Amino acid sequence: MQPDLPENPWLELRRLTPARIALGRTGTSIPTSAQLDFQFAHAQARDAVHLPFDHVGLSTQLAERGRDSLLLHSAAVDRHSYLQRPDLGRRLSDESAQALRDHAAANPGGIDLAVVVADGLSALAVHKHTLPFLTRMEEQTHAEGWSLSPVILVEQGRVAVADEIGQLLGAKMVVILIGERPGLSSPDSLGLYFTYNPKVGLTDAYRNCISNVRLEGLSYGMAAHRLLYLMREACRRQLSGVNLKDEAQVQTIESDDPDLVKGNFLLSPPTD
Repeated sequence: MQPDLPENPWLELRRLTPARIALGRTGTSIPTSAQLDFQFAHAQARDAVHLPFDHVGLSTQLAERGRDSLLLHSAAVDRHSYLQRPDLGRRLSDESAQALRDHAAANPGGIDLAVVVADGLSALAVHKHTLPFLTRMEEQTHAEGWSLSPVILVEQGRVAVADEIGQLLGAKMVVILIGERPGLSSPDSLGLYFTYNPKVGLTDAYRNCISNVRLEGLSYGMAAHRLLYLMREACRRQLSGVNLKDEAQVQTIESDDPDLVKGNFLLSPPTD
């Protein structure tokens, strides 16, 4: 007869989170299955970091949707340099900077929003989520009447490279879609970083981040909604970063009332 096992209150929580809790134990160690799952997740994260950026495939898909693209490269000559020297990933190579100047000279007048896509630390995230997110974002930017740049693809790019791109294009705003550092349950997380009045030398304090854009995280539609809110407020207040809070009003599923909305859950509810 099987002895009664002690009740484990953590088991119910496993249904609510991908976090590694209530793994059980075998003697003084975790079960073999849990150890193998961990090693598999770790391998996925490592693969995501080193996966080459398929910019050819992405530019082809963009062209099929009627979107032009322009391929640039950061000052990091290869993946090893990129991982060892973060500063190189924050600037364009001399050749790419000149190519962008030539593009801007051939298309004068400036734009409202420069759209940048960089591999970052997970090209997998960029491959999976760029096109569906851009589709949702462009639906809303077109409705607002904002002009967009071609999609600027950057190999070995980090977040700050978008500021140089926005400055060279004379863009009022810039958003970069970039693969985030993989976690053990999220090797394909896409991050969005938005800056108003971009220029070289800005710190993270001047940027707004929308993180964890993926099917298991923040939906494409919600991410686009939050980005458009930040863009509207940035244009109105002429700033971005720590002084621009995400207070976007979003429809919730807890209410049957279609007019009922909630804002940022960190903020106090409005009073009558």
